[in-house]
Amino acid sequence: MVITPEVRLGSSRCLLFSLFLALWETGSGQVHYSVPEEAKHGAFVGRIAQDLGLELEELVPRLFRVASKGRGDLLEVNLQNGILFVNSRIDREELCGRSAECSIHLEVVVERPLQVFHVEVEVKDINDNPPVFLVKEQRVLVYESRLPDSQFPLEGASDEDVGSNSMLTYKLSSSEYFTLDVKTNSDGHTQIGLLLRKTLDREETPKHNLLLMATDGGKPELTGSLQVLVTVLDVNDNAPSFQQSEYEARIFENSDNGTAVIRVNASDPDEGSNQEIFYSFNSLVPPMVIDPFSIDSNTGEITLRKNLDFEKVNSYKFRIDATDRGHPPMVGHCTVLVKVLDINDNVPQISLTSLSLPVREDAPLGTVIALISVSDRDSGANGQVTCSLMPHRPFKLVSTFKKYYSLVLDSALDRESVADYAVVVTARDRGSPPLSATASVSVEVADVNDNAPTFAQPEYTAFVKENNPPGCHIFTVSARDLDAQENALVSYSLVERRVGERALSSYVSVHAESGKVFALQPLDHEELELLQFQVSARDAGVPPLGSNVTLQVFVLDENDNAPALLPPGAGGGGGRERELVVSRSVGAGQVVAKVRAVDADSGYNAWLSYELQSSAGGARSPFRVGLYTGEISTTRTLDEADAPRQLLLVLVKDHGEPALAATATVLLSLVDSGQVPKTSSRASSRAEAVDTAMVDVNVYLIIAICAVSSLLVLTLLLYTALRCSASPTEGGCAPGKPVLVCSSAVGSWSHSQQRRQRVCSREGPPKTDLMAFSPSLPPCPLVSDVGEHQDLNDHCGKVSEFSCAFNRYFEIL
Repeated sequence: MVITPEVRLGSSRCLLFSLFLALWETGSGQVHYSVPEEAKHGAFVGRIAQDLGLELEELVPRLFRVASKGRGDLLEVNLQNGILFVNSRIDREELCGRSAECSIHLEVVVERPLQVFHVEVEVKDINDNPPVFLVKEQRVLVYESRLPDSQFPLEGASDEDVGSNSMLTYKLSSSEYFTLDVKTNSDGHTQIGLLLRKTLDREETPKHNLLLMATDGGKPELTGSLQVLVTVLDVNDNAPSFQQSEYEARIFENSDNGTAVIRVNASDPDEGSNQEIFYSFNSLVPPMVIDPFSIDSNTGEITLRKNLDFEKVNSYKFRIDATDRGHPPMVGHCTVLVKVLDINDNVPQISLTSLSLPVREDAPLGTVIALISVSDRDSGANGQVTCSLMPHRPFKLVSTFKKYYSLVLDSALDRESVADYAVVVTARDRGSPPLSATASVSVEVADVNDNAPTFAQPEYTAFVKENNPPGCHIFTVSARDLDAQENALVSYSLVERRVGERALSSYVSVHAESGKVFALQPLDHEELELLQFQVSARDAGVPPLGSNVTLQVFVLDENDNAPALLPPGAGGGGGRERELVVSRSVGAGQVVAKVRAVDADSGYNAWLSYELQSSAGGARSPFRVGLYTGEISTTRTLDEADAPRQLLLVLVKDHGEPALAATATVLLSLVDSGQVPKTSSRASSRAEAVDTAMVDVNVYLIIAICAVSSLLVLTLLLYTALRCSASPTEGGCAPGKPVLVCSSAVGSWSHSQQRRQRVCSREGPPKTDLMAFSPSLPPCPLVSDVGEHQDLNDHCGKVSEFSCAFNRYFEIL
């Protein structure tokens, strides 16, 4: 083929014109461009970044990328200016073959947030392929007996271009015997042949050399040529003829070998051997076309001998020759078109790309999790694919373009309820029966800090004995966080406050990781009976979340304080020795003095008893001391034989373990009744009045104590029954002996039978504890002849003290 300068100029102009007409348009969410084939490297296609609404500065940060499935790197994007350009040679015929439409589908993906755009670049055909004949020379045998208007088929040329560039026109060199006959079949194909204009004479012209020219419709026009050599034969003058010039058959692609496709039939008006016909494939049909078929030479039946595949070849077209057995033989021709029918034999294909995993549980609705594309090699309804999703929540499939879907979030996530999802995408075609394929996507839900640590209960109670060693473990708090990883790492701390004049952190501390609460110093029950504070639990999330719990620490009493003797007067000193004057006329059983003492401890440790120590000489003393009152009274009437000075040693002990004691020395001077000072008489009168008042007070005290004790016993029985029905819990409780302490008829401490009672915090093993009551007895002056005044309010104060002690015990329960 010769290309003239005018052809080159026209081709260049066409190329430039196509480049400048690079077109984009938006429709159905897609950008379209067009580019001519054979464009040079770097040829401009379109400003893709601008057309997609993306800024040039965000292309690199958002990981702008272009993917073309199966198309290699034909097109590329300059990230500096956002221009789509030709990266390598584009050959439309290699890319799309003879397809009327040819386009390159680009998938543009940007992230942060994830977006996907679909771009189609149409490859325009240029007239770069001339018409080509299968052979350079075609031989045609013509009997001289053939009549004018006889036809002799020729193999036409083919042009790999499409459209007008592939529209061929034929021209035959000048000949007085032959002209060119061109016909267009029902399928749009052009069939050419030689038409005999007048009768041939082999003896005059045995051969005819003709030149067949094929010209396409492109600009500039390209041509191809075929040398036709016509040989004129003699003898048999009737060729077989078919009933129809073109046959059409349909067969399913899954047909078995040996299946009959079609039967062709030809007849010959000659007689004898010239009438006998055998059938064969035309010698010019390519082997790959006739390879799946075989033909019975006698019957003309075409059968299947190899499996068909609609997805590879959907139709076959070939020529059948009917040749008689004359001398020379004559041949008739027909065309057979076999259309392969599709069956649903291809399962849909699912492709998952651009997975954005894991997904935060606070991700907004509509978040794109994955891009899904489906395909089916079948055609028609067999190739139409629908997608479904299981489970239906919290995700859904959104169709973005043709067979492209996005897996998006449809409802809120909660990692604490469901930590991951096994999402199954099912693609099902519309064939009969339908075929389906599935693809699984494991969607992991990433945790966010949306749960604060929580304690099992809002308040805990712990017990610790006083004088504990520094660093003693008091209690352990524990909080649970439903989040994961660092969001579930809980640290503990004290909520700082003032306890009296000191900071809370000087008393206790909490281990940040274990939640163990430690006492930093020995605690003193007499100074601090109840230490109440809050412990904060905070996780390590961003931002951190936290909660508080209240811890009540009861400091239990121990016997660490000895009885303290009170002076005779309310504001007097604390001397242990006191001297009193007693008249010898005092009768038996008369109270002459009283020893008063208090114990800073509480409960059993503060219950005091008084005991008179025997004298050194072993003589029996005319005096005695009340076991629990400390009152010194006469055992008999005093006489002259009694020594004028009586030295009494009174031992005051508490009931702690071990017991602590103090000794009071009382010196009594015995005088005759006439020598007793008047003040003593007045004091004696006051003492008698006080004794009378004390009797009345003790009666009321006994009634009050009995009533409160009855209520206490009922409460203890009910509490014990409830606690025994509940399962014991774990924790640290200090053992002890619970003792119910009440007042005796004479106004001092006494105790009922000991009853072991479990008093525990809500988290911890049962523990027995001392039921502590603070005596805090008000001072009472000694009663003597020369004694001080004693008010009845002291005894009323005792009744109030006992009531407060019982109320505090009920609070502990």
